[in-house]
Amino acid sequence: MGALNDLDRELFVRVAVRGLRGADPWLPRLSRAADHGKLWFGTAALLGATGHRGARRAALRGVGSVLLASTAANIFAKGATRRPRPLIDPVPVARRLLRQPASSSFPSGHSASAAAFATAVALESPLLGLAVAPVAAGVMASRVYVGVHYPGDVLAGAALGAGVAALTLRWWPRRADRPATTSPPRIDAPALPGGAGLHVVVNSGAGNGALPGGDGPEEIVAELRAALPEADIRLCGPDDDLVKLIDQAAARAAESGGALGVCGGDGTVNLAASVADREDLPLAVFPGGTLNHFAVDLGSHTLRSTAEAVQEGSAAGVDLATVSGEGTRQVFLNTFSIGVYPELVRVRESLEDRLGKWPALAVALVRVLATAEPVRLEVAGTPRSLWMLFAGNGAYDPPGFAPSHRSSLDDGRLDVRAVDGSHPFARTRLLAAFLTGTLGRSPVYREARLTALDLAGLHDVDHLAVDGEAVPAPDRLRLAKTPRRLTVYRPARPAIP
Repeated sequence: MGALNDLDRELFVRVAVRGLRGADPWLPRLSRAADHGKLWFGTAALLGATGHRGARRAALRGVGSVLLASTAANIFAKGATRRPRPLIDPVPVARRLLRQPASSSFPSGHSASAAAFATAVALESPLLGLAVAPVAAGVMASRVYVGVHYPGDVLAGAALGAGVAALTLRWWPRRADRPATTSPPRIDAPALPGGAGLHVVVNSGAGNGALPGGDGPEEIVAELRAALPEADIRLCGPDDDLVKLIDQAAARAAESGGALGVCGGDGTVNLAASVADREDLPLAVFPGGTLNHFAVDLGSHTLRSTAEAVQEGSAAGVDLATVSGEGTRQVFLNTFSIGVYPELVRVRESLEDRLGKWPALAVALVRVLATAEPVRLEVAGTPRSLWMLFAGNGAYDPPGFAPSHRSSLDDGRLDVRAVDGSHPFARTRLLAAFLTGTLGRSPVYREARLTALDLAGLHDVDHLAVDGEAVPAPDRLRLAKTPRRLTVYRPARPAIP
């Protein structure tokens, strides 16, 4: 180690004496900009503001990786090594920082954060990664240039940060670069040139009243009318009855032999899907909510892509699942859950813009499990004590607590996941399994692929979550797949954004 330390010091002195041509004053400024992760959080905010889902995923993974890498470098690694900072005498005064850091020199926390962010972004988007990499390299070089780190500190920090970012794939795997499939990939549906025969309801209250790109309800209606001038488009305002408007639109679509259309979030789409299934109508889904889970899985990422599918008659058959109990029947396109999962999702989504998706999930797990109690019910006739029960309409990826997308929209199965609350220290074991990536082998976690599931004795359950909307829970219910598929307009070449 003595030889390595000597080499490290010699390289530091060479940089300090010779400098780097064209580096002043940019490297010192870049070094200061990266203090406390400000440069990376700002970059993540810009990526998120683009409205592009791929850029947003890159931003979330980047922020989460920076938080973890910074913690690992600045708290654990520095505390274990306590290497003195370089002697600053050889560094010209103009390059020095106004305030010299006093913490351990090894490893470089700035380099760990820079490498973590650049690696995380590249994992989601190689093109964005190429754009970020030179900035990250500049930050790492700047730490030697301003005289606060040896080159070895920077290399160690870079290795730590890149490793942490790569490790995030264990908890949050990359989304496959392909849309969900159906078999057959395309079925016949009425082609409606100009939208003639299409009756659309736009929910002004979905997604806080705006598309991810920032358009409000009136702009959405204007864009739809421009793309589909022959369509009947109605805006549901705050004082209107959404259920009534969708029922009326469905009745007009049935009379004209056309189709029902809806623009809104997943709860709105759920309502329209129920009506379309009841009236045996094809459905056109225009993304207009905050997350648009179903539209994204379908490959309909923009108003125009769905409008083109309607005019071309391009459609697919997708599975529907149902929740039935005590004389009620409700369709769900995406997910059903009881227990802590609805609250877990709410807390996670409130944090993920700041922390990243899976770090936010870890924080949400701690918060929710700290105060929640398991619910008692019968699952397929067997008494259970469960923290949560989740059922997806089709198999979701990734496994565990962060299901986000499907590879198929018609696999004929329910993706059932449950956390057993009857085991000793179930909460602690669950959190430990999540953090170590061993959830699939934990005795408190179970998953299965089923066509139906009966639940009874739901006395402790006040509400269910169906496609993100809370509904009262009956005493018993049955989850099942419907025998027929719903015809939904889908772009001929659906794509992941």
